[in-house]
Amino acid sequence: MNRAGRESGLALAYDESAVSHWLAGTVPRRQVRPVVLEALSRRLGRPVTSQEAGFGTAAALPESDPVSGTMDLGRADMDPSRRSVLAAGMYSAALMVPDYGELSSRLEASRAPGRTTHIGAGEVTTVRTMTERIADILDELGGAHARPMAAAFLVNTVGPYLKASATGPVQEQMLAAASDLVYLTGWMAMYEKAHGLGQQYYVQALRLAAAAQDYVTYCRTLRGMALQAANLGYGGKALQLADSAAEAAPAAGPRLQAFLAGQQAHGAAMVRDRKQAFGRLRQTEAALSRADSRRDAVGGYDESAYQFHTAHVLYELGDLPGSIKALRQSNRVRPEQERQGRVHANGLLAQRQLELGHVEAACATWHAFLDDYAFVSSVRGDDHFQTMRGSIRAYRQNRAVRELDERARSVARLKS
Repeated sequence: MNRAGRESGLALAYDESAVSHWLAGTVPRRQVRPVVLEALSRRLGRPVTSQEAGFGTAAALPESDPVSGTMDLGRADMDPSRRSVLAAGMYSAALMVPDYGELSSRLEASRAPGRTTHIGAGEVTTVRTMTERIADILDELGGAHARPMAAAFLVNTVGPYLKASATGPVQEQMLAAASDLVYLTGWMAMYEKAHGLGQQYYVQALRLAAAAQDYVTYCRTLRGMALQAANLGYGGKALQLADSAAEAAPAAGPRLQAFLAGQQAHGAAMVRDRKQAFGRLRQTEAALSRADSRRDAVGGYDESAYQFHTAHVLYELGDLPGSIKALRQSNRVRPEQERQGRVHANGLLAQRQLELGHVEAACATWHAFLDDYAFVSSVRGDDHFQTMRGSIRAYRQNRAVRELDERARSVARLKS
């Protein structure tokens, strides 16, 4: 209960006495009930309803079509008065991921008859181009700047395109382009630790991809959901989603194969399946060696990402020095423009160097972290910054630590 609450921004401190009260008939307060349902669902491995838990029958929301559901989510994310509520939404580890075959439909019923607006290939290109630009802003400046732009573009421009008339092929291309944008928006929400919101965006991306008959975006979104589960510490769920993603893309190109196998390796390491983890890493490396040199703005995978996955696998399996070496190599080959990724990688690297007892090396890495962090607006970056300041307190006798602390204070003043 307490862990699930923290994930949604609730500071809960329940103990056994609270459980005794519940069993005796006391009903938890309304804002806590979704946390109860989620905790029970996680432990049982299946969704638990409000009625099953003894809270009465919750009002069921009507199932909207993928376009309407996506627009409703985007509009809520654009509204400052609702954004904090959305961000605090509950991530469901017991979510039943909708199957591709169940989702695929043409959305004809969602298109209002008599629409005079008509779109073509140019509008699809517009959505693809804007998605790439937003991804670039994410890399350079962070998700706190990029996600509001994505939500606004989704609602104000992509929504009308999805409702407009078009030929069959253009309709599918537009749905696929919209799915990519929604996937990216979900990834940003997840990266900013709004995990419930990120999961909602991911589900809408799955629905749009299936409606577009786009296997690639569907499985890429499943992989994003696997990463989210891994970030939250749900190793079994992460591996299940990564395996589902790989199964959904039998005809994927080598770069996507590497993308998926790398996430499978991470999930396998989290459940301590050493043989599978290293086998998946070998598959990742082999697939990446066959890929072309194209850089995908959304869902791309390269040598830097492979080394980052390697670092995760080695760390989960207890090889701290090997993990540090892989993180160093990931940084060496990371494209210069990927500032946000470098902030996260250096934050992890410094923490692991300190864990190994290499204080001066950790300070040098944290200086590199600050070089980028000063220009990036990111909740995850903020977390690394706070971790850094807390971690170095025990080493105040060290000159390198004192210099780092002085610089950190300066950066904090600039960003306040």
